[in-house]
Amino acid sequence: AQQYTQLQQQAAAKGQLLPQNHPTTLRLRAIAAKLVPYAIKWNEERAPKWKWEVIAINSPTVNAFCMPGGKIAFFTGILDKLKLTDDEIAIVMGHEMAHALREHARARIAKGNITNIASQIIGRLLIGGDIGAMIGAQGGNLLALRFSRKDESEADLVGLELTARAGYDPRAGIELWEKMAGANKGAPPQWLSTHPANSTRIAAIKAHLPNVVPIYERTKAGQHEPLQPNAPRLLSPASQ
Repeated sequence: AQQYTQLQQQAAAKGQLLPQNHPTTLRLRAIAAKLVPYAIKWNEERAPKWKWEVIAINSPTVNAFCMPGGKIAFFTGILDKLKLTDDEIAIVMGHEMAHALREHARARIAKGNITNIASQIIGRLLIGGDIGAMIGAQGGNLLALRFSRKDESEADLVGLELTARAGYDPRAGIELWEKMAGANKGAPPQWLSTHPANSTRIAAIKAHLPNVVPIYERTKAGQHEPLQPNAPRLLSPASQ
């Protein structure tokens, strides 16, 4: 929560934090509001206590993340450069939420794979310049985290189901990763990267679609998956 607040403050200081009434922020919040109530299934111990939030940062960076505790951030670069549809945004958001729900950050940090120097470098990439380095140095463990291929694959599949339960088409994941492949030409081969190759992700999504498309179709037909009584909700702007 402290790192997320710091990120907002630093982005606001640079004029990059989009206001809560900005169309992009409203669009992201509307999608998150549909996803969040279904999140508890994947972390019944901690997720009910999370205070979910969404911010949008005006930056060309093609990135988005969800920090532990349900703190979501999207950079406008991923929306604009990939021209994401709502279904595709839901896929990205569900994937990032899955990282938090499955506590991949906790596991990675516990393994001691983060260094202060690497955090500063990633901080510069996320925000830019000295402000980015400051965020990296002071709060880089979570913002700079890179997950293993196993974590990424799990987040893909959990995110697909979360997306389907919220009423967004999981088949959009195929087009999303085709777009990502076009944007990441020249990326290292899979064995040199912490992320699965785009072709691997697309194949895994196609294999998993028979499990999640029926969920999506039931949701679209009005047969929503039942929510638990303590299902989480997205915080309203006033409560933030």
